[in-house]
Amino acid sequence: MMSDDIKDTLYQKVTNKLHAAGQQQGITEAAKYISQSLEKEGWIYAFGTGHSHMMAEEIFYRAGGLARVRPILDPKLMLHENAETSTDFERDEGKSQEYLGSYQFTDVDTLIIASNSGRNGAVIDMALSAKAKGSKVIGLTNLKHSKSVDSRHSSGNRLFEVADVTLDNFGEIGDASLKIQGDELRMAPTSTITGSFILHLVLSLAVEDLLQKGKTPEVFKSSNIDSSEEHNSILIKKYKHRIKGL
Repeated sequence: MMSDDIKDTLYQKVTNKLHAAGQQQGITEAAKYISQSLEKEGWIYAFGTGHSHMMAEEIFYRAGGLARVRPILDPKLMLHENAETSTDFERDEGKSQEYLGSYQFTDVDTLIIASNSGRNGAVIDMALSAKAKGSKVIGLTNLKHSKSVDSRHSSGNRLFEVADVTLDNFGEIGDASLKIQGDELRMAPTSTITGSFILHLVLSLAVEDLLQKGKTPEVFKSSNIDSSEEHNSILIKKYKHRIKGL
């Protein structure tokens, strides 16, 4: 039997966080960066470590998703091969070139980095690498958590301190939002829910901006709608040799 208290509490927490996550200034600025990159035929890169890598997958090859998204998905920084080891790798500094591989940032690109704590070496390395090439960096992070911890990068910076614009997922410190047993047993992290909402809002506003300028961006349709087959095939043929994993 589901506890009504738990259900209602989690529903209210998520609702409140989603409302707060519609942060107008940051989202408007982030959408502008995306729009400007697409207008100049730049790329939208997406990167995250641990569970935050799901944000990069969330906007890649997705129904209603932009075609010009390049996710940076290194198995060492994900969870499906060795979760414990991925934690060690995300803390490593100085290895961004390994993660970048064939990706080369330019001054017309935008990089979205998702990191709940925003403190680890791989995340800061990636942000600094992109900024060094003139790319704009959008940081999706938990400001409450990030401000409560020190950076693990030699620069002393956290993601919100190096990103061109920071989007707050309004999570709790430690992400888990429900107190099941005092402060010792917490569950129900919210960063994935609010993070997805924020990113789709940003991308939708960027597309709206482009349409107002008379430009129609390339967007995938659901592959499970029969009428989308030809539409998606054209985009895949165009970008398959340019987007790793497509």
